[in-house]
Amino acid sequence: MKESAPTLSEFESKALLADFGVPVTREELARDADAAAAAAARIGFPVALKLCGAAIAHKTERDGVRLGIGDEASARAAAAELLAGVRPEDGDVGVLVSEMVSGRRELIAGLVRDPQFGACVMLGLGGILTEALGDVVFGVTPLREADARRMIRGLRASHLLTRAFRGDPPVDEDALIRVLLGLSRLAEERPDIASVDLNPVILRGDQPIAVDALVELAGGEEASATSAMPTPAPRSDEEVLERFRPLFHPKGIVVAGVSGHPGKFGFVTLHNLLRFGYAGKLFAVKPDGAEVLGRETFPSVEDIPDHQADLVFVCTPNKVNIQLLRDCAKKGVRAAFVASAGYAESGGNGPALQREIVEVANELGILLIGPNGQGVISTPDSMCAQIVAPFPPAGRIGVASQSGNLVSSYLNYAVATGVGVSKAVSLGNSAQTGLAEMLEYFAVDPETDVALVYVEGIGDGRAFRRAAERLTASKPLVLVKGGVGEAGKRAAASHTGALASDDRVFDGICRQLGILRAPTVEEAFEWAATLATQPLPAGNRTVIFTSVGGWGVLAADACSANGLELIPLPEDIKARIDEMVPARWSRNNPIDLAGGETRDTIPEVMELVLGHPDVDAMVHLGLGIQAAQARAFETGPFHPDYGIGRIAEFHARQDARYALAAKEASERHGKPAMSATELVFADRDNAGVRGVREAGRVCYPSAHRAVGALAALVRWSEHCRARG
Repeated sequence: MKESAPTLSEFESKALLADFGVPVTREELARDADAAAAAAARIGFPVALKLCGAAIAHKTERDGVRLGIGDEASARAAAAELLAGVRPEDGDVGVLVSEMVSGRRELIAGLVRDPQFGACVMLGLGGILTEALGDVVFGVTPLREADARRMIRGLRASHLLTRAFRGDPPVDEDALIRVLLGLSRLAEERPDIASVDLNPVILRGDQPIAVDALVELAGGEEASATSAMPTPAPRSDEEVLERFRPLFHPKGIVVAGVSGHPGKFGFVTLHNLLRFGYAGKLFAVKPDGAEVLGRETFPSVEDIPDHQADLVFVCTPNKVNIQLLRDCAKKGVRAAFVASAGYAESGGNGPALQREIVEVANELGILLIGPNGQGVISTPDSMCAQIVAPFPPAGRIGVASQSGNLVSSYLNYAVATGVGVSKAVSLGNSAQTGLAEMLEYFAVDPETDVALVYVEGIGDGRAFRRAAERLTASKPLVLVKGGVGEAGKRAAASHTGALASDDRVFDGICRQLGILRAPTVEEAFEWAATLATQPLPAGNRTVIFTSVGGWGVLAADACSANGLELIPLPEDIKARIDEMVPARWSRNNPIDLAGGETRDTIPEVMELVLGHPDVDAMVHLGLGIQAAQARAFETGPFHPDYGIGRIAEFHARQDARYALAAKEASERHGKPAMSATELVFADRDNAGVRGVREAGRVCYPSAHRAVGALAALVRWSEHCRARG
């Protein structure tokens, strides 16, 4: 069994923390009962008495705490009773005499060393009940003031702090921020400290006071491991672009391992490059030199002309790939996508083969993606170097994924919505080039406006943080994380460590860096597509425009759940709509015209809402209803007679018009306008749905999805404003 890490006594812990600006209770350490009584008199009654020693981490479990002591005699008796319970193995023990601090709100704050991201500061609600409530947030050091403030606001029940509560004032946010920043400085200046618990931190009025504290020390090797590790200097923008140029903009591609069988990866890759119009030079390598898809092949890489290709797509068995890379390098190849399997993912000698291929790629100066990858796409070059479909429309979203199938999911959503992709890559085993490097590339790629990724393992957390910071300094990052777990090594004695699950720490870094972490793959794509196509809102003031009351109610609920402000409808908007439709309309937000609109009313209301200075965004619900009826008319036995043909054409034309009107008003006023209807699923060719798609925007399948995407847009806008 592993020996417990050494700790400082509560008295020593608080003295250290006070040096870093953490407010602690007034207290004295006494060695006997008489000294304890005298100390209590100096501090002022009532007081708390606790056993205090470096070996006594959890005093309550030892019955080592006495609270509410009201006079000297009681203090003397309580101290004597506590000291009588001291054990030989407790070492140097005294009685800590402390002022009593009362308050109805308790917090926990602390510090833990995460094995991936390094030192993390924690804040939670509940004090000794924090583990039961689970309302905790983390931030990676060094913290800035804005980071600490976001941590406070990131608590699910932050309103218990930021607003008055049962007669108690809101917390002094600046004072609480100083506690978090003090812990951050402590982490940076004292790498020998493994963890810190301040539990509980009681709010006395609006001021946080640390009532109990525990500092856990790291051993020699652990202290060295937790200190900041040197990281290489980041590459310049030009260096990054040049490094990835042969991967995404190759002048020619070698497809190694081409087969004449349509079920083989080499055949499919060559087919997809030809099918989707890659305009560069293609060199298919097949040992027998037989034609494939009507094109000549080369028996070996040695037969390919020099300096005509700079990317190789590898579908050959892993045992030949080392020599293949060497041969390709001689021909001028500078990037390799390795689809071959049988490396680290397979066990056996796979990890050794993977190390070898990385060493050789590094030696040759080749950028290596994979192995065990699915493919790479670059729409500006019409390049679909993939072992699967689809090829997406061109656009401004850059995709990277640690799962090939998730790349396909994102690309399928691009095809379905019409919102396109610039680059996409399946990282496979990420043996040499992984997620951090892709984020650095997307940060500087002029053809990418939004990064969209799927991740399961971070690996080097510091490299990820550095790359994500570089990206989110100018572009949004939307992320889905799978494989949520608690594999990290945590400090043994600390509550902070017990609460620091891998996912909570990762959530903290996402909040800190402005990364938009989506709950599902579908929503992740919608958020990225929204960021790529909608204007950024100036705030969160939202108006819902609906053709059905129930949809509006649900959308209003979604706004509340996502932190959007459903504003009272401005009086001048009310007055203008009163002139447009009968009095039965809702006269409120959500706006429901109750069927009183004429042919021009909906575009006019959109213009009115988005043009108003008190409105930041609009959600439009009910698009396509009339076009759906038009489809029923057109496919029935009575069309086109009885006036059905004319009204069907009118309904379809109107819904297409509404889709375009929303986009035009949105662009004119620089405000997002979100269109939502379940007809996205029920009738993809509905005139309203098609109109949104042809306008280059996402039509959301529900009000909740539209509101969720809008909330992501608002969060990114807030991040941009905070960044300045």
